[in-house]
Amino acid sequence: MNQGHRRDRTRRNAIVLAAGLAAGGVGLALVTLQANATDAPRATTRAASPLSCPSVDSPAACTPAGAARGQQGQKGQGQQGQKAQGQQERGAGRSPATGNGPVPEDFVDITEVARNVPAPPRGNRNASKGAFKTRCGVNAEGRHNSDNVIVAPGVGNGAHHTHDYVGAVGVDAFTTDDTLAAARTTCTNGDRSTYYWPVLRDRRAVEKADAGSPGGGAEGNVGKILTPTSASLTFVGSRTTKVVAMPRFLRIITGDAKANANGGANANAAWSCTGFENRVQLRDKYPICPAGSEVVRTERFQSCWDGRNTDSADHRSHVAFADSRGRCPAGFKAVPQLVQRLTYSGLARSTAFAVDSFPESLHKPMTDHGDFINAMPERLMKRAVTCINSGRRCG
Repeated sequence: MNQGHRRDRTRRNAIVLAAGLAAGGVGLALVTLQANATDAPRATTRAASPLSCPSVDSPAACTPAGAARGQQGQKGQGQQGQKAQGQQERGAGRSPATGNGPVPEDFVDITEVARNVPAPPRGNRNASKGAFKTRCGVNAEGRHNSDNVIVAPGVGNGAHHTHDYVGAVGVDAFTTDDTLAAARTTCTNGDRSTYYWPVLRDRRAVEKADAGSPGGGAEGNVGKILTPTSASLTFVGSRTTKVVAMPRFLRIITGDAKANANGGANANAAWSCTGFENRVQLRDKYPICPAGSEVVRTERFQSCWDGRNTDSADHRSHVAFADSRGRCPAGFKAVPQLVQRLTYSGLARSTAFAVDSFPESLHKPMTDHGDFINAMPERLMKRAVTCINSGRRCG
């Protein structure tokens, strides 16, 4: 983003804040509401990250010990077989001293981690076993910004870290439902949804485009931005029932960009390597992958909707995860579950990569997260639901 455009957005931010003040403090109230949400304007508290937690099939198994409630209300189990000592030496690339993390203890050799992924649970006769894939590319065009229109609408650099975007083109803090519906899209099927996530960086290199910019090097996010080798966006069904259509403009954030400071209750990160995904998933460790293997990030979004709202004050309460048996909470309906899977090549045996984060989040792997606004045309959503409920694979 050029400096002229950043100055332009700074002026727009001032206009938005002034308008809020003129309306009796609405702008300030918005910021207060967002204080504890994922990607909200940054907080100053800092806490130690909980220990790692095993599982992938359902992020419920990745709730940290000691948390009263996780995203799915289940307690995680301790990571088995990890050996902290000597991992930096085993990595081909060492984490540089610049920036504010990660540290060697944030990495683990995946070949030394005991299997922690349970066998997939079986669905019942009413299960919706199909899958619908939307193909939106890998952001090879380099569309990035450090906004978050869900949690900090109208606030430039509201995320304090940089996001990759696929789907609707031109999404930023000032995007509205109307502009989203009218946007061009990178998706091949006309899906105008926006899918965005914090970038992954190779800290052995330099990203000149944002080396001194807010959301980039100026806030500790250093290194070359990596383009995913693949970005899979798949909607799957429920193990217990048929799914209903998502409402248009439903907003979902999964994971927590401040998980280490917030106690980890909403953490939903899952890191692995190709060839290991059905055996090992990591929540609070980055994997050191063997030669020939790629780093994998997986986000499984909430799959239950309250049937009324497309957003909520905390940006979480209107959606929920199914329980360990695949059932939604009382009053919630099963909707297609977005499973986002990103892979990255060139990082075998490396400990020199990190996910972008708030400065105080120290690039901890458990702070990984994803954001989604559904803007599929109604006909496309209906097609996805029919495909999933009929047990087919489409897209």
